Amino acid sequence: MNLPVTHPDASAAFEFRAATRLVVGAGSITRLGQLAREFGATRALVASDPGVVHAGHTAAGLAALASSGIATTVFDQFGENPTTAQVEAGTAVAREFHPDLIVGLGGGSSMDCAKGINFLVSCGGRMHDYHGRGKATGPLLPSIAVPTTAGTGSETQSFALITDAATGVKMACGDPRAAFRVAILDVHLTLTQPARVAALTGIDAVSHALESHVSRAATPASRIFSREAWRLLAHNLPRVFADGGDVAAREAVQLGAAWAGLAIENAMLGAAHALANPLTAAHAVVHGQAVGLMLPHVVRFNAASCADRYAELAADLDGSIAAAGVPPAERIADWITGLVAQAGLATSLSGLRIERPDIATLANAAAAQWTGGFNPRPVGVDELARLYEAAR
Repeated sequence: MNLPVTHPDASAAFEFRAATRLVVGAGSITRLGQLAREFGATRALVASDPGVVHAGHTAAGLAALASSGIATTVFDQFGENPTTAQVEAGTAVAREFHPDLIVGLGGGSSMDCAKGINFLVSCGGRMHDYHGRGKATGPLLPSIAVPTTAGTGSETQSFALITDAATGVKMACGDPRAAFRVAILDVHLTLTQPARVAALTGIDAVSHALESHVSRAATPASRIFSREAWRLLAHNLPRVFADGGDVAAREAVQLGAAWAGLAIENAMLGAAHALANPLTAAHAVVHGQAVGLMLPHVVRFNAASCADRYAELAADLDGSIAAAGVPPAERIADWITGLVAQAGLATSLSGLRIERPDIATLANAAAAQWTGGFNPRPVGVDELARLYEAAR
């Protein structure tokens, strides 16, 4: 009798969380007002960054809300990495307006800012009070995400990344109650992304799928989403880079990013994100660039600890990558480096003109990042320093 082969963790106890309803389809932004009404909303605060406002997407969202009789106000005074000061400014707007719904319409920064405002307007205090997980003191307002980029996965996870205005340190502030109740995935909203933004967010999505798949906290359920996210992204992101007008590829990448966000929600990330955040804080390296640069080195470092999981993912790469005798981790690392180069991004610290990085300071900062604790191979200051050295 042949018994099915199972992975050792296949029967382990685990939990799986999926709090966000996805509404997927071209033109689905027109349903925003109807969906808001389902929560009994009458007044919505919309967080949208200036670029999204300029692109006209915010106006489309406001029109959909107005068509359902919902009063609105827009907060757009924040940048790529929303700071504690900017979230506090948005909270002041919200307190004056008294919304009963919050909408994050834009990229990861808009969605993170919306979550941050929701924490403060609903529970009070300072953003620092919510650093970590499960710090909300009561229910939050219902919220809807309308992503205009395909990368962060913020639409399907309960964390907001908010930068401390004083120190530049990114704080992950998460609580199950902060998850968006609904996320609208309208591919038309992603078509106006500048090529560089599409590259940075797409690489970020790849890193989410990859790191969540091999995370120490991954479960059989989370790996369903990380694996499908990886498959969609690996097959379609190069197509987006080659032709930004390929709508089918854009749709696949958008969905892949959402699935990767759901995988993060349940499995967390790894050392590449721990290494990336100090580069952003110390050298203003954009997150997608930083994580794309560090990820191949982390994959090689992790190879012996999760070879079976990397083999699963390597099987989804194009056959031309599958050179005979090349280990799966090496194939994945080489593919990522090629993808980063195809996107026009740097593949080394020297390529970013960071010729003499303070490796010790960076490594100590990386060791303090919470994501490193989920890496499949343990990392400390010494290991993180060697990974920075490898990226020079």
